[in-house]
Amino acid sequence: MLRQLRIKDFAIIDDLMIRFEPGLNVLTGETGAGKSIIVDALGLALGERAQSDMVRTGKRETVVEAFFETTEHPMIDRLGIPMEEGIILRRTLLSSGKSRAYINDTMVNVQTLLEFGRSLVDIHGQHEHQSLLSTENQRALLDAYGKLIRERLEVERLFSAVQSMKKEISHLTANTREKVQRIDLLMFQIQEIDSSSLKQGEKEVLGEERNILANLAKLKELTNAAYSVLYSEDGSLSERLSSAVSMLRDVSQVDQGIAEILALLESAKPLIEDASSSLRSYRERYDSDPDRLVVVEDRLDFIKRLERKYGEGIDEILRYREDADEELRGLTLSDERLKALEGSLSLQEKLLYEKAAELTDLRRKVSGRIAAVVKSILKELGMEKAEFTIEIKPDHLSSTGMDSVEFLFSANEGEPPKPLRRTASGGELSRVMLAVKETLAEVDRIPVLIFDEVDAGIGGRAAASVGMRLKSLARRHQVLCITHLPHIAAMADYHMVIEKIQKKDGVSVTVKEASREGREEEIARMLSGTITDISRKHARELLRGKK
Repeated sequence: MLRQLRIKDFAIIDDLMIRFEPGLNVLTGETGAGKSIIVDALGLALGERAQSDMVRTGKRETVVEAFFETTEHPMIDRLGIPMEEGIILRRTLLSSGKSRAYINDTMVNVQTLLEFGRSLVDIHGQHEHQSLLSTENQRALLDAYGKLIRERLEVERLFSAVQSMKKEISHLTANTREKVQRIDLLMFQIQEIDSSSLKQGEKEVLGEERNILANLAKLKELTNAAYSVLYSEDGSLSERLSSAVSMLRDVSQVDQGIAEILALLESAKPLIEDASSSLRSYRERYDSDPDRLVVVEDRLDFIKRLERKYGEGIDEILRYREDADEELRGLTLSDERLKALEGSLSLQEKLLYEKAAELTDLRRKVSGRIAAVVKSILKELGMEKAEFTIEIKPDHLSSTGMDSVEFLFSANEGEPPKPLRRTASGGELSRVMLAVKETLAEVDRIPVLIFDEVDAGIGGRAAASVGMRLKSLARRHQVLCITHLPHIAAMADYHMVIEKIQKKDGVSVTVKEASREGREEEIARMLSGTITDISRKHARELLRGKK
């Protein structure tokens, strides 16, 4: 609830601190004392339009600060603003017309302040700060009053599911030609890689073979020469080794000390013979088909062309093939997914329209109940000929259903009801808002309600009824009311008297909390214009009647 309002250098107010209490807070005073100026100042703190003439004459800036006592607020967390003991909304306005807005000393833009302020306070009177003028709020309150939240959430869930499916279908069907071309390309690439019959390590093996084939004559010449040296020519290494072994055997007959050397040479002889035999066989691989080099070169050129397309090395080519195959499967499966989605979308859309139609029917029933209650309250408030209806018209399907909901009002018989936002402002509209607010009090989440001019043009029994309705509303909300009627003032839980004082340098506005005796005197003044014994007696009767 609103606990404190500080106003400095606003219009005719120099420096004013006002305290508020739970329940029904009433502000009274002579005409022109500055009661509505206080509401205007609060509107500035709540984010309403600023005008440079709001700054007190001769002053550089005006500051309005409103303190709300609360432990939590959903927007606080969303905005990341710290909150300890409550919420302070502050607005400064320079005489140049520029303004700054703060929530708990955190600077915000005016739009954020306005949104925040509208969640805390509804001002009914000559102000735009009225939540009930929004058709979205009207629809939300109707649903809450009729306990249609479950049905509305089901429509919201189905709508979200349908939108999600449409988005996915749009994505799957987008660029159809490009998708077909991509499938053809992937199929060609996979077939090309598969038909190449690539083997891991093949490129390296072919490279070695090509190097051998390119040097075939030289290799053959060198291996033949080596074989001759080892074995085939006269005086070969094998022949000379045999001769050396024979000589050393003769030596060993005389000197056994040579036996170790002889053994080494004898062991070398079979190694040389094995090497010569292997070399003779190895020479045969250099007798290859001369066309083999062309075949190897062609294969290596083919692998190189694949590498330019799919990556360096056979491993990269084969990896590309795996990725292409996976993408191809995904594109193929997307066609199956598209068919499944289209079938599911048709069912979900049908169900969505059915649930939205059910919600429409329920809203029509609830709207009749609300209208009947509001009309009965309006009659008690002195508006015997008033009409109040809730118009529900078809609208485009959205997460809230397929209805446009609007509260319509007509003050005079024979005059067609018009939307609340187009109804003449002032006391008449304030009483309509009072009737609607009381009807929807249990589901209206805005904690502070302000009524300015709610008593315009009424008196007697209607005034007493307005007072009782305000008192009833104050059981669920904190209510602030500016009034000229003693019947309403007598209902207050907390009564403030506004006075305008003439000073040397201009005028000043003061606010005093009315004591029991002070309330009696103020109500007596309101009854007769002057305080007399009769007006005092009547005031005491009104105050006793309040109890």
